[in-house]
Amino acid sequence: MAGKPGIAIVGPGNLGTALAAELRRAGFSIEAVMARSPKSLPKARALAKPVGARAAANLNHVRAEVVWLCVPDSAIDRAARSLATQCDWKGRIALHSSGALTSDELDSLRRKGASVASVHPFMTFVRGSHPTLGRVPFAIEGDPAAVRVARNIVRELGGQSYSIRKQDKAAYHAWGTFASPLLTALLATTEQVAAAAGVKHKAAMRRMMPILLQTLANYAAFGAPGAFSGPIVRGDAETVARHLRVLSPVPAAREVYLGLARAALEYLPTKNRGALKRLLDKSQA
Repeated sequence: MAGKPGIAIVGPGNLGTALAAELRRAGFSIEAVMARSPKSLPKARALAKPVGARAAANLNHVRAEVVWLCVPDSAIDRAARSLATQCDWKGRIALHSSGALTSDELDSLRRKGASVASVHPFMTFVRGSHPTLGRVPFAIEGDPAAVRVARNIVRELGGQSYSIRKQDKAAYHAWGTFASPLLTALLATTEQVAAAAGVKHKAAMRRMMPILLQTLANYAAFGAPGAFSGPIVRGDAETVARHLRVLSPVPAAREVYLGLARAALEYLPTKNRGALKRLLDKSQA
C-alpha cells in the first residue's frame, strides 16, 4: 500500500472526530465517515464536511483502503460483522482502537480477506476537546500487513508506535484507566473534600490548578518518589489520623484516601511506616 491510503472512519464519536481531524491535518484523504445507525447520521455529516469526506450509511461504493472502526468496545464485533457483507475486503486494512480488546474482534473481516490490527492511542478524548496526536504513543498488534500500515499512519501523525502482546491488553487498558479516567475521578473526589472545607466547586477547581500543574511537573522531572510530598512521606501519623476523622462525613472520599495512602506505603518513600500502617489498618476496620 504505497503512499498515504484513503481512510474511512466508522463512528463519528469523540475518538472518530479527533482522529479524522488529525489524519486530515497529516495529509490523508478521508473518503467517508460512516454512521453506525440512522440516528448518528447527522453527526457523521457534521464531521465529514470539515475533513472533506462524505457521510455514509454503509461502505457500499466506498473505496478507502483503510477502514478504521472508532466505536465502543462492546460494538466492535457487531459492527465488523455488519461491515463484512458490505464490500469486498480482499487487500483492505481494518483497524479498531480499543485499548482493552485485541485485533481478533475483527475476525469476521479477516475471514473476508482483510488484514486487521488494533491501534490504540494512549490519549483521552472528550467532547469539545481535540487533542493533537503528535508524540502520542500508539499500542499496535495484529496481522503483519495491517501493523505495517498502522505504523506508517502513526508516523505520519507524528505519534510513536510500539508493539503490544494480545495477552497484555487488559492490563495495558487498566494502566490507561488509572492515568486518565480514574485520575479524573480522584479530582472529582478532591472537589468533595474542598466542599467539606467550605470551598465551592468553581473556586476549588481554580485554586487547585497551581498545585496540580506543579505536581505533574515534579512527576515529569523527578518521577513519583521525587514528586511525593505531604504528611505520609514525613511519617506524620497524627495528621493522617486527623484527616481520616474529618473525612468521616464524606465516606467515599475517606475510602479513596485510605486506598491511596496504602498505595503510598507500598510504592513510595515514607517515614514511620509501621505506625502509619497500623493507623490505616485500624481505620479500615
